Amino acid sequence: MKLDKRIAIITGAGSGMGRAMAQEFSANGATVVAVDVRDEPVLETVKLLDDGRSVAETADVSVRADVDRVVARTLERFGRVDILCNNAGVLDDYTPAHETTDELWNRIMGVNITGPFLFSRAVLTPMLARRKGVIINTASISSFVAGGGGAAYTSSKHAVLGLTRQLAFDYGKHGIRVNAICPGAIQTGMTGHLLTPEGRNPHVDAAIAATPAGRWGKPEEIAHMALFLAGDEADFIHGAAFAVDGGWLLP
Repeated sequence: MKLDKRIAIITGAGSGMGRAMAQEFSANGATVVAVDVRDEPVLETVKLLDDGRSVAETADVSVRADVDRVVARTLERFGRVDILCNNAGVLDDYTPAHETTDELWNRIMGVNITGPFLFSRAVLTPMLARRKGVIINTASISSFVAGGGGAAYTSSKHAVLGLTRQLAFDYGKHGIRVNAICPGAIQTGMTGHLLTPEGRNPHVDAAIAATPAGRWGKPEEIAHMALFLAGDEADFIHGAAFAVDGGWLLP
């Protein structure tokens, strides 16, 4: 049980990669605080875990009061936070800059980068007190290249990688490891519309067809990487960005 008795907060845990992470962590002994902006999906996640330990929290990761409440309640219940997975994210449906409204920009930035910053800031103080902790950020291949999203999404994911590296630089010497997972095309509820005839994106189809894997990824394949980074086997890994993308970034 690689994460036996560890306390993990996982955002975006109501579906997709977040739910897969919750299941993987729970199966390896962790107590999961599953966080999502929607009530029913995150309650369903905890029901699926069926471990008698894990709990659900409803929160908007872009709202400081929600984030602080989740972390405070976790500390009250369990006394510490060992692992934080900043996984919640939203797409901008490949909207180009000249069509990106203020509302869309603020929403993408709020969830994709402000959320990881707020949650990381909230857990850092208790982690520093124990000189131990792990933060895993879900970045993207769009942290490296254009074309995986629109202007807002690509900008936000570049920022996630920058945040990851700075946190690793600042806090690694204090016992806190910070790393990023950079998924490629993963089949989740967030990307499901891209698999329908009316939602298909020629650029995505062509990119996936050109990868060595030649297929969409599965949420469980991201969860496997998260489990590795959360565990003691990854103790010497700081500030790294792991592309789990079927080879999308190779060309």
